[in-house]
Amino acid sequence: MEELEHPLALVEWVNHLLGGPVAALLSALGRHVEPVKPGHEVIPPHVVMCFLLAFVLVGFSLWFRRQIRVENPGKLQLAIEAVVGGLMEMLEEYVGHRGRPFLGLVATLGLFILVGNLLGLIPGLMAPTSNLNVTLGCAVVSFLFYNYQGIRAQGLVHYLAHFVGPIPLMAPIMVPIEIISHFSRILSLSIRLFGNIFGEELVILIIASLVPFVAPLPMMFLGVFTAGLQAFVFVMLTMIYLQGAVATEEH
Repeated sequence: MEELEHPLALVEWVNHLLGGPVAALLSALGRHVEPVKPGHEVIPPHVVMCFLLAFVLVGFSLWFRRQIRVENPGKLQLAIEAVVGGLMEMLEEYVGHRGRPFLGLVATLGLFILVGNLLGLIPGLMAPTSNLNVTLGCAVVSFLFYNYQGIRAQGLVHYLAHFVGPIPLMAPIMVPIEIISHFSRILSLSIRLFGNIFGEELVILIIASLVPFVAPLPMMFLGVFTAGLQAFVFVMLTMIYLQGAVATEEH
């Protein structure tokens, strides 16, 4: 699917700086790339936005680590502690006592998706989550993680046994259904997030092209809510999948 109109200044600057070395590396690996020009960037816009997002998150984390106070926490620290506490309560509710070790992955996915969604509301930038490759990557990470944790918690044989179902004679029917059901979660997670953010950016772009400046503002305010909602849905579904993976043996 074609990209929305991308931030030419940033994307062209990054390609001007790094496009040559990246093109040479790809050519050495046997992949021919088009010359670096608008519309044929060696480094696509969504990749540029992902690196920008990673840089922002890492930079903020390093800065915030120095601001943490035990005796006199600031407002930002209290807010982040409240969010982390809420995530831990959700993990305990959905996954149980085993959920606490999953906080790092769940919180990282949620933060990446939330800030990525919000990037699209900043003039001159785009949301990396408006590209299916990015949302598919997030979905694959969630899929691999919950299956790995299920195998780790129950053992490979016991974990795969629940694909058979309660009646062994029904295995030829149940196994394909369970496999399709699990892999469809990748599509569900990725397409839901991509569709909402892509559609939102497209609407804002159309409104801005017709009536610039003021008209897109209501949609952009709605976009802040949508950004948080989509991050929450992704995180919640990941928790539910984790619960099903690690708690099957209790059923």
